[in-house]
Amino acid sequence: MNEGSQQPTQQVEEEIQRHAGWISAVREQLGRVVVGQHALVDRLLIGLIANGHVLLEGMPGLAKTLVINTLSQSLQTQFNRLQFTPDLLPADLVGTLIYSPRDGQFQTRMGPIFANMILADEINRAPAKVQSALLEAMQERQVTLGDQTYPLPDPFLVMATQNPLEQEGTYRLPEAQLDRFLFKLVVDYPSRDEELMIQERMGTTTPSLKVSPVAQPEQVVAARSIVNSIYIDTRVREYIVDLVRATRDPVEYQLNDLRGLIRVGASPRATINLTLASKALALIQGRAFVTPQDVKDVGLDVLRHRVITSFEAEAQEIQSEAIIGKIFEGLPVP
Repeated sequence: MNEGSQQPTQQVEEEIQRHAGWISAVREQLGRVVVGQHALVDRLLIGLIANGHVLLEGMPGLAKTLVINTLSQSLQTQFNRLQFTPDLLPADLVGTLIYSPRDGQFQTRMGPIFANMILADEINRAPAKVQSALLEAMQERQVTLGDQTYPLPDPFLVMATQNPLEQEGTYRLPEAQLDRFLFKLVVDYPSRDEELMIQERMGTTTPSLKVSPVAQPEQVVAARSIVNSIYIDTRVREYIVDLVRATRDPVEYQLNDLRGLIRVGASPRATINLTLASKALALIQGRAFVTPQDVKDVGLDVLRHRVITSFEAEAQEIQSEAIIGKIFEGLPVP
């Protein structure tokens, strides 16, 4: 028996085989439509299973919409795409109350946020009030209209995209809002071979992108309960805590080269998210236990938007990714 109330790993592995077999089927369906983007697919699956959300930064045309729409189709869930613009209002997102003169009452009109999977496209083009409305719904999993509270569908996953901040007409997301995202991914261009496959598959006026529904939303919810039974050793737990604490005070961990380069480190929410993401990664790989490599594999995506560099680091053109990489290199692996 594992520590605490953990189930035996053999029993958990049997539950994974019984309740998480849909993951490989979903991956197969996505592979029929999407070329490459394996890391993005896995991170979306982890977000679903860990009940988190994903922020993407990348240029247009990199299949972001296609990935989440295909995932939604394979899971038989409802998908809505929201184009964020400077004139968008919170009511355009969450809904509003409309007065009916005929019966003298207000009627509730629910917004497009009421779907299982939401693509919030170019989130940093909308003003702060709209971003806050979205992120409140992400955190609370509910929306209040008037004096009534309406729960959002379950599962509920938001994949928000943002353009690089060098582009015109963008608003920087505040650190407190960034912290609500489980992952921040940087989507790069495909390789030459992948782009040749994209050309062959999509270079037609009527591309055939058929996806078969291979799972139900209830199966995603069932997989979440298995995450809680994934075993994580005490030494791995301490490793995660030390990684996060090192972003706040690197000198405490003898990382003297990073002195003065970090303005704001990761919050305790990063510790929680890094633990959950590591467990979910182990689950989608069919394991009932977390390894230090799992922590390393998801660590950058969990931490990159939570480590804010100082002015000194910006002057030296040192990015948060480089700082996180040095932390992983400098801390001993259990």
